[in-house]
Amino acid sequence: MSPPVNHNPPVSVVGVGTSTALGRTAPSSAAAVRAGISAFGEHPYLINKVGEPTIVARASYLSGDAAAIERFIKLALPAAKEALAPLAGLVGNFQTIPVILGLPAERPGIPGGFGSQLAERFQDLEEGSSRISSLEMIPHGHAAGLMALEAGYRKIQNGSFDFCLVGGIDSYLEPETLEWLEEGDQLHSSNNPWGFVPGEAAGFCLLTSCRFAERYNLPVLGRVLAVSTAYEKNLIKTGAVCTGKGLSEVVQKVLPALPAPDARVDQTICDLNGEPYRADEFGFTAARTSERFVAATEFLAPADCWGDVGAASGPLFVSLAAAASLKGYAKGPHTLIWTSSEGGERTAALLRSEVRPRVAPL
Repeated sequence: MSPPVNHNPPVSVVGVGTSTALGRTAPSSAAAVRAGISAFGEHPYLINKVGEPTIVARASYLSGDAAAIERFIKLALPAAKEALAPLAGLVGNFQTIPVILGLPAERPGIPGGFGSQLAERFQDLEEGSSRISSLEMIPHGHAAGLMALEAGYRKIQNGSFDFCLVGGIDSYLEPETLEWLEEGDQLHSSNNPWGFVPGEAAGFCLLTSCRFAERYNLPVLGRVLAVSTAYEKNLIKTGAVCTGKGLSEVVQKVLPALPAPDARVDQTICDLNGEPYRADEFGFTAARTSERFVAATEFLAPADCWGDVGAASGPLFVSLAAAASLKGYAKGPHTLIWTSSEGGERTAALLRSEVRPRVAPL
């Protein structure tokens, strides 16, 4: 469990990068989600148990038969470089940038030695004068990307590094993974309307202190006011009764970082994907914390557009909050994002972004 949320200065997000089924950059993916565009389509060759094509959200720019490690790398490296781009023109020594990476938990379709292969390929990552000094992996599924954000947030707050690149990568498109989802009654189909549509994506955020952002005149896309992790004991797929205790706990841990007693969360972005368990835990949490929200039951669930993207979810949600601020359609300055792993991890972050004037289309 995370330590109690403190009230140290917030951490600035100065770069974001994404690769999703909707687009190859953060702006294109965010615009597609904003427009409600769906990337759902038929898998190139897999048929489900009822004889229909398996519906997935596939990145069309990746080969349909690419192996898992190739899909992860080709999603991750461009997104990581996009997030690092703000450092390209800076004068200084930024060669010691750690990477903290959220990954799926062990499951069918993830090959042995996957982590070491990924680490080897990440050694090639560089952007301008910036190179990666270390790679830490957090293989905990849906919550892993936000757990990476939490770890990076703490590294910046304690002064361990000037910058930290945090992210998440996931792809459910491996045949063994899709078969495993169907066996567990989690794959959406005409025979299972409560399943989810599997997706694939990578999301990254470049973090630094507010002091460094100001010193180097970096554009601040948002500030992380608090981020924390708790654990749920009544897990999905176990038959235990879900009361949302773990999610409620972690949301209650970050809400005190709101800047004033009358401040409210203006919008929520989360990894609801159509599964009843997730809807139940959200409902219980909303009931327990509604007084700190402008509208507790209103939320954005991008899985409706780019599919369920597992460990990539949290950093992608940060990029959506940044886009809403930049383009002027944010409902207010405070965004809550949360993610829920099958292993019990529940992670939430509270972000604050500048409310900019609405950008009119050309």
